[in-house]
Amino acid sequence: MPICWLISEADTHKPIRLPHHQTVVLGRGPETTIKDKKCSRQQVELKAECNKGYVKVKQFKEDPTGDHGGTKRPREPSSEDPESRREEPSVKAAKQTQKVSVSVSHGEATNTSESFGHWSQGLKTSMQDPKMQVYKDEKVVVIKDKYPKARYHWLVLPWQTISSLKALSEEHCDLVKHMQQVADQMVQQCPDASSLRFRTGYHAIPSMSHVHLHVISQDFDSPCLKNKKHWNSFTTDYFMESRDVIQMLETNGRVNVKEGTSELLKLPLRCHMCRKDIPTIPALKEHLKSHFPR
Repeated sequence: MPICWLISEADTHKPIRLPHHQTVVLGRGPETTIKDKKCSRQQVELKAECNKGYVKVKQFKEDPTGDHGGTKRPREPSSEDPESRREEPSVKAAKQTQKVSVSVSHGEATNTSESFGHWSQGLKTSMQDPKMQVYKDEKVVVIKDKYPKARYHWLVLPWQTISSLKALSEEHCDLVKHMQQVADQMVQQCPDASSLRFRTGYHAIPSMSHVHLHVISQDFDSPCLKNKKHWNSFTTDYFMESRDVIQMLETNGRVNVKEGTSELLKLPLRCHMCRKDIPTIPALKEHLKSHFPR
């Protein structure tokens, strides 16, 4: 019988065994190493389908009193786009019928089976969609960001499965350099390249699974730019320059994300061009028109 394991991509806890067709309830505690009291001790219910390589997940409504003796209702899913959902040190879960990725072990051999059903796996679906693709070669594919935060916003993704920046190592140097070269090509072929400035980089703590390089114009003229998190994820050190990532891999063989980086998303709004403080997103968008007229 295959065995399923719940594995932390950030390596914050040991693999948690999920027996086939048995319900496992997880939340705050030593097993997950979650200490945030906003997360209950019975936050999610997992039931593994080991033969099929996925886990059904039900997330319970938070109970701030800590009393879990009553009946719990599944939490309503948010309609907000994925980029506004940032990684937090808590158990992530989907609706009861959604599938999440698990590790399935047959004896000593281990294979990873992933589902595209959960929102965080959306990139893996988009990169296979010919309608989303704008360039591809044997190593990478470029797609249009589904929720662009500027007039031009592309994502460069490797065909090779790499979950996040933390999974990169020295052996990926050539691949990451190739991703940067392709990003440069995208900028060069842009019809507004002469009038717009571009940046290429990675979110330090991405919301979407599968490493991806952002190629984004600095006008930030888009209805999908809706809140402070969106803005700060591209205009603070939360956005790691591609060349800095390459240098880290060449020097240290890994990418270092500074502690407390997630706090950068909470910084006040500030224009990235003139550094002026702006009170609201609508005011910021109006201000940006002075820097990037149509």
